[in-house]
Amino acid sequence: MKDKKSYDVILFKAVSYALKAEKILKKEGLPHKLIPVPKHISSDCGICLMIHLDVRDHVLAALQDKVDIDNVKPLAE
Repeated sequence: MKDKKSYDVILFKAVSYALKAEKILKKEGLPHKLIPVPKHISSDCGICLMIHLDVRDHVLAALQDKVDIDNVKPLAE
């Protein structure tokens, strides 16, 4: 597996928000991966988006005012 310290996860309050965010990021051509929320991270939603730190600012800018983000946390803790 790739170095977990190089990734953040974006958490959402509902699965529908995660799916909407994924659609936006696909349209923008920004790399991401839809994954189950890791057990060491709690969320009301069962899925989250994993993003590389290199594109974090671009991803968050693309989602701003389009999707409600619950939290952004490092994948490794």
